[in-house]
This record gives sequence, structure tokens and C-alpha cells, in this order.
Amino acid sequence: MRTILAIETSSELASVALLHNGSTFAHEAAGVQTHSQTVLPLVQTLLTQAGIALAQCDALAFGAGPGSFTGVRTACGVIQGLAFGAGLPVVPVVTFQAAAQACRDLSGAADVLVVLDARMEEVYWAQYRYQDGWQTVIAPTLSAPSDVAPEGAVVACGNGLSAYPSLFDKALLSHGSHPDVMPHAIQIAQLAQSEFAAGRTVHARDAQPIYLRNKVAFTTAERMARAGT
Repeated sequence: MRTILAIETSSELASVALLHNGSTFAHEAAGVQTHSQTVLPLVQTLLTQAGIALAQCDALAFGAGPGSFTGVRTACGVIQGLAFGAGLPVVPVVTFQAAAQACRDLSGAADVLVVLDARMEEVYWAQYRYQDGWQTVIAPTLSAPSDVAPEGAVVACGNGLSAYPSLFDKALLSHGSHPDVMPHAIQIAQLAQSEFAAGRTVHARDAQPIYLRNKVAFTTAERMARAGT
């Protein structure tokens, strides 16, 4: 197994993980407003715990999104800085696949629907099927909760389920739901192992977040209009 350091900050939870010599080291911290301050100390704690230097890693991975606009930019920026300094390749990992992997680790599900809160009464969602690796059934998209429409029976996960519980079709959740399952650096690192083995890495300068929405907040006029004032 390769030594992979991973960062995931696309949601309220910041997490870092290190796969090294068959062992997994991980730490996390809540509070989306403090991700940029907490990630680097967490990384240093992991490296110290494993007894290695950053340059001994084979690659650095990050949750590329979709997710919090600020969060995915934080993960990308931190990884770029670390990769430039250590001369390491970067593995961008789709955060939804990491959530799907976490859901499979918990439930054993092969058909997974990931629904994450996108704020502004919308959700990011995607559907995956595990068959000798993850296959994308429905690519990550942005929509109203009522427009989430997976193909066939799925196990659903993600905080979008608890953010707008009354807006989803009840049949959507009939095969199981795990609203607390979210993208985590452990799964980012695990998926990055396969990506690295397949040669799917990028130079630090080419690492980019994945955005589904350019607009990240309502204007005052829009908020008033939505409130009917």
C-alpha cells in the first residue's frame, strides 16, 4: 500500500487521514468557519503520530467537491501548498464517492444515493453503484430536494436528508437512510489509493475544486422576495 495523506473539508466537519504501512491514522474537527486554521495542525499531528515526514508520502489527496464553496477551496489550497513544497502528486477525489464509500462501509449497500445540504433550500446529490469499484449512475447535480430522483432502490446518506426531511419523496428512504454519513478523509484516502495505482494524479498547479453552483448566497432583495415581503 502507498502512503497517502488526505484532507476533506467540504462540509461542517474537517477531517484528515493518513494511510501508511497498512495502518490508518485520522483526526477530525467540527466547525466550518475554522477549517483553514485547523487543517494544518491536524496534518502535522498525523505525521508525528505515524513517525514520518510529509515528503515520505507517495501522494496527497483531497475532497474536490461538490460541497461547501469555502470548504472545497480550503482543501484544494492546502493540498496545493503542501504538494508544491514536498514535490508530491495530487489525487482529487469526488466527495460524493467518499460518502458513498462510507455508506457502503456502514451498511454494505451497493446502490447508494448521496444527498448533501447545498443551503438555499437546495441539495447536491448523486447516485453510485458498487460493482468491482464505484460506477456513476447519476452524476453530481444541484436541485431542489423534491427533484431528487434516483434510479431504482437505493440506500441514501448525507446531511441533505435531515436538512429538508419533509421535502423528499417518502419512497426515496424506504430502503434505508443514513443522514449522519458524510464525506470523510478516511474514504478520500482509500479511494485515492486506487486512483494513484491507476496513474490518475495531477500536478499541484492543476488541482481544481468541483463546483456545481457559482452563486453561494441570496441577495437581500432575493431573501425578501422568498419571504414574501
